[in-house]
Amino acid sequence: MDEPKAPKPKPKWWSRPVAARPGDQSSDTAEGAEERTEAAAAQAPPEPVEPVEPVDALMEGRVPEEPAPRPLHEPDPYSTPPYGGPGPWAPAPPVQHPVATPAQGTHVPPGMAQAPPPAPGMAQAPPQTPPPAPGTPQAPPPAPGMTPPHGTTLPPAAGPVPGQSAPAPMPPHPGMTPPHGTQLPVGPADPHRPAPMAQPAPTAQWRGYDPWTVVPPPAAPKTPKTVSRRGAWIAVLLIALVAGCVGGGIGAYAERDNASGGVDVKLPQAPVEKEARAPGSVAGIAASSLPGVVTIHVRGSSEEGTGTGFVLDKQGHILTNNHVVQPAGADGDISVTFNSGQDAKAEIIGRDTGYDLAVVKVDRVSGLTPLPLGNSDSVRVGDPVVAIGAPFDLAGTVTSGIISAKERPITAGGEKEDGSDVSYVDALQTDAPINPGNSGGPLVDRKGRVIGINSAIRAADDGSGLGGGQGGSIGLGFAIPINQGKRVAEELINTGKAAHPVIGVTLDMGYTGDGARVNTKGAGSGPPVTSGGPGDKAGIKAGDVITEVDGVPVHSGQELIVKIRSHRPGDRLALTVKRGGKKRTAELTLGSASSG
Repeated sequence: MDEPKAPKPKPKWWSRPVAARPGDQSSDTAEGAEERTEAAAAQAPPEPVEPVEPVDALMEGRVPEEPAPRPLHEPDPYSTPPYGGPGPWAPAPPVQHPVATPAQGTHVPPGMAQAPPPAPGMAQAPPQTPPPAPGTPQAPPPAPGMTPPHGTTLPPAAGPVPGQSAPAPMPPHPGMTPPHGTQLPVGPADPHRPAPMAQPAPTAQWRGYDPWTVVPPPAAPKTPKTVSRRGAWIAVLLIALVAGCVGGGIGAYAERDNASGGVDVKLPQAPVEKEARAPGSVAGIAASSLPGVVTIHVRGSSEEGTGTGFVLDKQGHILTNNHVVQPAGADGDISVTFNSGQDAKAEIIGRDTGYDLAVVKVDRVSGLTPLPLGNSDSVRVGDPVVAIGAPFDLAGTVTSGIISAKERPITAGGEKEDGSDVSYVDALQTDAPINPGNSGGPLVDRKGRVIGINSAIRAADDGSGLGGGQGGSIGLGFAIPINQGKRVAEELINTGKAAHPVIGVTLDMGYTGDGARVNTKGAGSGPPVTSGGPGDKAGIKAGDVITEVDGVPVHSGQELIVKIRSHRPGDRLALTVKRGGKKRTAELTLGSASSG
């Protein structure tokens, strides 16, 4: 192997001559001479070196391999690019696009492989490849039209291609580094500038480099879209919800198909029946009675209410309860709504607190349907009845039941301290549901005839008495018998007042014994037994206790009043009187007292 040679001083790159200055003759010392000698030696062509073949190769008879060609330039430790930058003493040279050298192995036209002659004034670069030793096989010449390997000496060509001239290289600008491989003009060496440095052989990296090629800027990296964790969870939940709904719908549809066998189910149904109901049925009674029933709305200055009434005649007289129209007072508003939906204004014709009855009238209303009146004396316990009204303002409500009792003495009202608003009724008791709003409505029998006026219920809220409590029906409803209602209604229509039957005595309402006791003191300054009245004529005295009326026991003063008011003035009654432990019978004719 060859021994490594000692590194020589690096040649100076600059070669521009510098004018000698006066006084610098003495500076030409041995050092300067040595530098010039080295520079000259660097420019001289190297001596050919005999290649030494390995002994093993010669003994085996193998053909020795051709040594690798020597690079044109020495390696550059400073990695100077092929095209150097401008020098520090001169501006940049004009740009010249070099002629591209075809890559190794590229077919070229004949005559293009010849190197152009050097420009005038440029030094010819000496060949760098040593001559082969005698007897050494030479490399075959390159094929016609092929670019020879780098460093291969080409034979002289016939000449340039006709019609094409070789481009003349542009002289380098003073002070600028010429392009790599450009021949520099021969001139005196500059002692103050370093010798030009050897350039490394061009590599594959620089053979494909073109500084005048426009390279597009690299594309900006695409930023991947990121999805937040919350958005991902929301998307998952939405997908799950949609999938659940779709799955549920498919399951329900499949289940329905499985249950019905995939066929729409059609159930049998009876046709519409247009035949009328039997007149004695509840449906038949309701159909015939509803056209004569009305809903009454009352509005006064301080209160309002809702009740029911029924038509008495074609003139527009309507019977109802006194406590239904009482909120209107003297200047209130009363409106009547018929079952057909027709509305009309109404006015009070007369009302009576003791009987809890009132008559109102509507004008200019056609097509009225009066309800037929029955006879309450013909009613028996257990008879079926139908109650019609507007409970809780639900107009046209029909309920049914039976007569559960007769001649049930009740009192209603009593909100005033003087007791002037107390009603005494010998009522019909029914289990037909009656609620607030049914007051004044008809209680009809199986033939559709009115036998009573619904007036009171026994409430379950407080049990304090009768008078339309708001607790709702518990199966105890009370109606004024139609016989009493008819008489009072006729008197109210004809005179605007109702006459009350009386016996002419003052009762002790605080008496707790059995029966009704005559008071020992009269009302105000009068006597307890009215002089010349029915009781006085029958021989009744103060302190007597009345125990029966027409053979029916009475247990209190309220019951005695109820029994008396269930008759008309002028009716004869037989009273059982107890005085000093002895009983006797007194007969009297009922007197009359007009309502206030």
